[in-house]
Amino acid sequence: MRQITFNKQNSSEIGLGTWRMGEGNDSKSKEEIKSVQYALDHGVTVLDTAEMYGDGKSETLIGKAIKGYNRSDFQLISKFYPNHATPELIKNSLENSLKRLQTDYLDLYLLHWRGATPLEETIRGLQEVQKAGYIKNWGVSNFDIADLKELNSLPGGEDCRVNEDLYNVGSRGVEYSILPWQKEHQMSFIGYSPFGSDGGDYLTIKPVLKDLAKQKHVSVHQLLLAWVLRNHDILSIPKSSTVEHLKDNLAAVDIEFTSDELELIDSEYPKPNKKTQLEII
Repeated sequence: MRQITFNKQNSSEIGLGTWRMGEGNDSKSKEEIKSVQYALDHGVTVLDTAEMYGDGKSETLIGKAIKGYNRSDFQLISKFYPNHATPELIKNSLENSLKRLQTDYLDLYLLHWRGATPLEETIRGLQEVQKAGYIKNWGVSNFDIADLKELNSLPGGEDCRVNEDLYNVGSRGVEYSILPWQKEHQMSFIGYSPFGSDGGDYLTIKPVLKDLAKQKHVSVHQLLLAWVLRNHDILSIPKSSTVEHLKDNLAAVDIEFTSDELELIDSEYPKPNKKTQLEII
């Protein structure tokens, strides 16, 4: 597994997203647990979840899957609702997440998206649980460039380690200002939904992708993930509910593109030349 610098430490280039995991029957949950464990056994060092995912069901499944694993071998990320973003509610949400995950700390705790709570209060709440040892570091999710700049201007805001946004070949808005700004400020980036949403609302598969995947003898999904990883400087977190799907994702790490192939993709999925509204799934 290729390594990148993420959250100021060595990390696998892909993590494991867990949206909608733990919401099925026992058979489906067992397969999902196998997928999580296969990921950990084969070099994946980041697991991403949230209290929102299945109202805690995803965290509960992850907690079962990581039993017996050395907790220091991987980074565990969870996220809290924006209506839980006050110091008191952050602490309560975190305690509940830790119980479901059966761990005593998180490597990263993220504000899932921005709500009505002033950022100053959220920073204070995160600082308190960090000082108490319940989280190692904290970050945000679904923040646009104006949000990031505002956060960074506040006392303690410069300690934000990561921002997690939608990023795939059809949703490239982060390339215009967010990715350059985060690189300048040494803030890691997590790209979620490299394949678009389940219903394909955020990514239309055009013939160029199908043709290129056929030429490379890979699946379209593998091509999509490899494209997100092409510069080897961000973390992508595709969901893999089955071991077979996970194996395909792991293999995508080794797919490379020629400059002509990247230009061809750019011609059908143009990179932004101006600020666009951040898309959120």
